Amino acid sequence: MSLSENKQRMARGELYHAFTPELIAERARCKHAVARYNNAGEVPRRKLTELFRDIIQDKTPLPPPAATSEDDDKLFEHDPWIEPPLAMDYGYNVRLGENVFINFNSVFLDTCLITVGSRTLVGPNVSFYSGTHPLDPAIRNGTQGPELGKEIHIGEDCWIGGNVCILPGVTIGRGSVVGAGSVVTKSVPDFTVVAGNPAKFIRKVVTDMDPSQKVTE
Repeated sequence: MSLSENKQRMARGELYHAFTPELIAERARCKHAVARYNNAGEVPRRKLTELFRDIIQDKTPLPPPAATSEDDDKLFEHDPWIEPPLAMDYGYNVRLGENVFINFNSVFLDTCLITVGSRTLVGPNVSFYSGTHPLDPAIRNGTQGPELGKEIHIGEDCWIGGNVCILPGVTIGRGSVVGAGSVVTKSVPDFTVVAGNPAKFIRKVVTDMDPSQKVTE
């Protein structure tokens, strides 16, 4: 099924209208799926994975059950781990890599695509805001006016501290660290520590993973 023109504009980061029947229904679907995940309680890893994939509308089939619960849990050891509660707008615009950990009270305003690279660790109360609004109040016009967004991309092997806010259009490079409580308004290079409001350069991450730091003989 082809996307409506309004939904295509949303995905492209152009002005679109959020309070249309189509998008209201899609946010309601996500809200109910998130509620099922948040209220699941003590359930096996398989069930949590199934519930999370329902939120993000990942149709990848689950592997057949293993002989024991311990072996079955191991089938999902590389799947992302997201501590409830969490909140998302649409779900289908969120992509998480392998071995990602996201602590509780995460918020994903996934107007546009939000990606988190493999092995990245995210502290509690972190917000990913891909949605934004026009500055001109005459255009903004409450729920009757248009809004827009920009994609957010978090690289592999990053560490995002607690209470961080990541704003639309930000890319955080591989292996970088964002200090707790920071507001990230601009993109961050690979292997860099930033902190503050707005987040600013603190130091480079010293690591053999950075090709530019390797010593040549």
